[in-house]
Amino acid sequence: MLSAETLDRPAAPPTAVRSGPRAPDRGPLRRALPALGLFAAARLTGLLVLTLWARHSGRSPRALLATSWDSEWYAGIAAHGYGRVLHGAHGMVLDDLAFFPLYPALVRAVTTVLPVTGGTAGLLLSWTAAGAAAWGVYLVGERLRGRATATVLVLLWGLLPHSVVLTMAYTEPVMTAFAAWALYALLTRRWLGAAVLAGLAGLTRPNGVAVAAAVLAAVGCELWRTRGRCGPRVWAAGLLAPAGWLSYVLWVGVRRNDPLGGYFAVQAGWTSRFDLGRGALVFVRDMLSGPTQFGFAMALLITGAAVLLFALLVCGERLPPPVLAYTAVLVLIAVGGSGFFESKPRFLLPAFPLLLPLAAALTKARPRAAVLVVAALAGLSFCYGAYALTLARMAI
Repeated sequence: MLSAETLDRPAAPPTAVRSGPRAPDRGPLRRALPALGLFAAARLTGLLVLTLWARHSGRSPRALLATSWDSEWYAGIAAHGYGRVLHGAHGMVLDDLAFFPLYPALVRAVTTVLPVTGGTAGLLLSWTAAGAAAWGVYLVGERLRGRATATVLVLLWGLLPHSVVLTMAYTEPVMTAFAAWALYALLTRRWLGAAVLAGLAGLTRPNGVAVAAAVLAAVGCELWRTRGRCGPRVWAAGLLAPAGWLSYVLWVGVRRNDPLGGYFAVQAGWTSRFDLGRGALVFVRDMLSGPTQFGFAMALLITGAAVLLFALLVCGERLPPPVLAYTAVLVLIAVGGSGFFESKPRFLLPAFPLLLPLAAALTKARPRAAVLVVAALAGLSFCYGAYALTLARMAI
């Protein structure tokens, strides 16, 4: 079991001899197969429920998954590049520069190689990335808490209320894949691999900067342990990790003639600002003062649950600093940002370490109780996914 001190402990020398017979290594993929099977079953069942309900309501399931909300923006960037600006209500200026470039670049690459539309390419990417992310989540969980907890962790991640996003043409599956494998690389001391993955995550989503924070936390621990006398790979990792996120933010800034503030001005046009939660508190106050939509209430409940789980994570779990830093930055960005309150649960999807306390508790619970909890979560996930894409009047 990995503790917070693991990164400060030198690895065993390659000549170390184990006493007794050595258990055969089944390989990381074979060990993860049960978890991946459960994840696939969860998401396929959710997809089936959505398909049945969409057909019943006269909607196209593929269109809902491939062209809803942000998916359309990504497909447009993939097809035509940046340059689309729309003017919305209340002075909103919706500039497509708010969307990071890696996902639409991958969509364009797929449409170049395969005879498919941008929406279909986005779905292929997201479904592939979701599987890779689930595998990475399992490996991180296994490293931290063992195989049983890791398996439950993957299942819970696939049954979150907003996990329908993992089957949409959205960026969360891609970012989570980069993040999970970057954390695993850090836990196994693969510095350059972690840095490259952090850079890719930073080119995928604004909150991809959390992966760079994880690498920097690991580098800081290593510098402390070695008193600054660490190898060049550690230094390189610290420099490379934030490069992806910084490069796009600066590029947008230069394009807007404001290198440091241009990107944040673009986000402000979408009413997205980081104000330490002030805007969110005002929104919640107004929401609670009268009738509200079900999606807003769910967003409040899920965000509140995330804060509670983070508190449990900090107080009850001894996590390595990179995992804690990654999760803390994601929670801080989601809770401290204003605008699009209904999307906060989606912003928290990559924060899978939040589920570790619940996964550990279910692993130790009586089988019947665990099955009931999982069944309840599955029902909520499948029904809410169908609601969010077919009935809700707000962005997911």
